[in-house]
Amino acid sequence: MKVKDIMTREVVTVTPNTPVKEVANLMKNYNIGSVPVCEGNRVVGIITDRDIVLRDVAYGKNPSEVLAMDVMTVGLTTINSDKDIHDAARLMAEKQIRRLPVVEDGRLVGMLALGDIAVTNRLHDDAGEALSDISKPNDIMF
Repeated sequence: MKVKDIMTREVVTVTPNTPVKEVANLMKNYNIGSVPVCEGNRVVGIITDRDIVLRDVAYGKNPSEVLAMDVMTVGLTTINSDKDIHDAARLMAEKQIRRLPVVEDGRLVGMLALGDIAVTNRLHDDAGEALSDISKPNDIMF
C-alpha cells in the first residue's frame, strides 16, 4: 500500500506571513493539530499546536502580531506519495513525528498522520511500533 492510498488530500495551509492567531483559528475550525506553511505549492515549514504554545504563548507574545514564520518548524521531514506505508511508519518512528507532509516533485499533495496508518488494519503493528518510538521520553528531566 502506498502513502497516496491513505493520505489526506485536502490540506489546510498557511503562508509564512499568516498571523499565528489565524493559524490557531484554522486549527480550531478544522480540528487539526498541525498546518503546513507553504510558499506557493512548496512546503517551507509546519506549525503544530505545540509550536504555538512553546514559541508564542509561553513568551507572552501577541498571536495577532506574531507570524507563522516566527514559530514554524523548518527543515521538516516529508515523504513522497509513492512510498510504501511501511516506509512512512519507519520514518515517523525514526524522526519521532506524528504527521508527515506528502510531496510530489517538491509540491505538497497531502498529509499523512499516524492515525491514518493506525486505522489501516494491515498496518496496525507498524502504527503501534511507530507510536511507541515517537512517544519515547527524551533525556530531559524536569
